[in-house]
Amino acid sequence: MMPAPMPGVPGVRAAGDPIVPVPPDTTLSYDQSSQLMLDLTFRGRVKTACLKFADYIMNEAPNTPAHISRMNWASNCFKQPDMVAVAVQNPVVMDASVQSAGSAITDAALQSAVETTVGKMM
Repeated sequence: MMPAPMPGVPGVRAAGDPIVPVPPDTTLSYDQSSQLMLDLTFRGRVKTACLKFADYIMNEAPNTPAHISRMNWASNCFKQPDMVAVAVQNPVVMDASVQSAGSAITDAALQSAVETTVGKMM
């Protein structure tokens, strides 16, 4: 049985609390990064960003560099969005913009982080 969340205890957060750097730190700790890698709400946001990027790729010009690889990724994302989100979430958490904002990252900044990460993965 999992222990109840204990607000104020290092490494333990209450459900729904944001995972953000704690001043004076400007980036997530390893523990916070690990928590964000497992956070289901954040995974849902990553999945949405992946699907948005996949839709963009499906509509790009065929002469785009690495178009076939990109189309294969986009097709897989449409078929298995949850699996793609799981594969992308951990490296996205390591993106500098996510490290500095944590789960409070804006949708636009998260979209950029996902697209950058997926580009590295292809």
